[in-house]
Amino acid sequence: MDVEGKGGESGTTTTRRFALPVDTENKSTTFRLFSVAKPHMRAFHLSWFQFFCCFVSTFAAPPLLPVIRENLNLTATDIGNAGIASVSGSVFARLVMGTACDLFGPRLASAALTLSTAPAVYFTAGIKSPIGFIMVRFFAGFSLATFVSTQFWMSSMFSGPVVGSANGIAAGWGNLGGGATQLIMPLVFSVIRQMGATKFTAWRIAFFIPGLFQTFSAFAVLLFGQDLPDGDYWAMHKSGEKEKDEVGKVIRHGITNYRGWITALAYGYCFGVELTIDNIIAEYFFDRFHLNLNTAGIIAASFGLANFFARPGGGIMSDLMARRFGMRGRLWSWWIIQTLGGVLCACLGQIDSLTGSIIVMLIFSVFVQASCGLTFGVVPFISRRSLGVISGMTGAGGNVGAVLTQLIFFKGSTYSRETGITLMGIMSIACTLPICLIYFPQWGGMFCGPSSKKVTEEDYYLSEWSSKEKAKNLHTASQKFAENSVSERGRATTHPQT
Repeated sequence: MDVEGKGGESGTTTTRRFALPVDTENKSTTFRLFSVAKPHMRAFHLSWFQFFCCFVSTFAAPPLLPVIRENLNLTATDIGNAGIASVSGSVFARLVMGTACDLFGPRLASAALTLSTAPAVYFTAGIKSPIGFIMVRFFAGFSLATFVSTQFWMSSMFSGPVVGSANGIAAGWGNLGGGATQLIMPLVFSVIRQMGATKFTAWRIAFFIPGLFQTFSAFAVLLFGQDLPDGDYWAMHKSGEKEKDEVGKVIRHGITNYRGWITALAYGYCFGVELTIDNIIAEYFFDRFHLNLNTAGIIAASFGLANFFARPGGGIMSDLMARRFGMRGRLWSWWIIQTLGGVLCACLGQIDSLTGSIIVMLIFSVFVQASCGLTFGVVPFISRRSLGVISGMTGAGGNVGAVLTQLIFFKGSTYSRETGITLMGIMSIACTLPICLIYFPQWGGMFCGPSSKKVTEEDYYLSEWSSKEKAKNLHTASQKFAENSVSERGRATTHPQT
């Protein structure tokens, strides 16, 4: 059954029909996982699949490292630099992607990046030196910025009560690529070997598989996706339904909101930890417990595969806590789960047995990935006007955390792998503490309730617009978002207004 909605961000009232119930912004108020209804659920499935393909491509090398390092004569330093390169390029790309989404829409922004980074995956087949290996991992890693477009897209399609679930599941299933590639690449390698190729040829041919899927996903997004419930950015700009925003003001309102910097720091030590583990875990089990390549790959894959339910579980938990306790519930659950993840990470490096390490790693994977989902249960509410910038800052923070962690603890031989994992867990605990400082005057923070000055959702979100901009009705989308964000007060919160 179709549901009527009202379209247009600039005061227009175009009537549209949707397959799912919608709010005043035409965002879906329900999340139906097995639906492909256009535009909401179709955007969901396209976004997670594209991000999944990019994740597979970026981390296609680690499960084959024992063969690649022999072929290219890679040293421990080379491998460490390549791991850092794979996540460092995405730092800048994620920042740019956030602004690009704000200005051009998530469909064009993500597809352009996915297509432009696919050649790096293909070129991996032809590298002959350590520097070549580092360079292709660097450029392929740019594709991880599709995470930002995924979160922006979901936040544009789904209403507050379900946005945490949508963000968590889309990102979780995309991140699943980090585990899937640990299974896919050794399997593809083995099949090519059985067809008669030498091992040094087989690993090179194997890289064409992730490259092809990455290319296919970009074209699928371009052909079947839609930026917003009301249409694509370019069409809405042309018709006057959506006014073009000023890039300078979008960036300024994003970088001057201190909450975005805290989410970036905290995300650096949940998603950043996850990226680091993706880069080192197969080699860690291969070397420390003397396993064969396939066995080490299967164990490593189990860490990433937890994304199938762990990160979505974090998003769902965030929404459930918000229904009862509002934004304060989202913040408390995020801090608790991420802190426990840090404790488990520290314990993992101290365990000497194979069985014990696998068990702790599996439990740790659930907590660290759930923390990522909980992060993006909060991010969509920090800023409406600069949602892309805040998402980009937070996403980039994840990569910065991964880069710093690998530089400090996993580059060269300063620390053993097990010591590095323990210290990474301790750093995660410390960098989670600033979540306590996030405060929304209309909802409160972890230790304080809403402001006694009776600040409303409308006061908070419309403060990003000047009186001249309001006179032109440029603030309409923020006003609608404010109205729909009243649910963040929670049933258990006593609000000064009520």
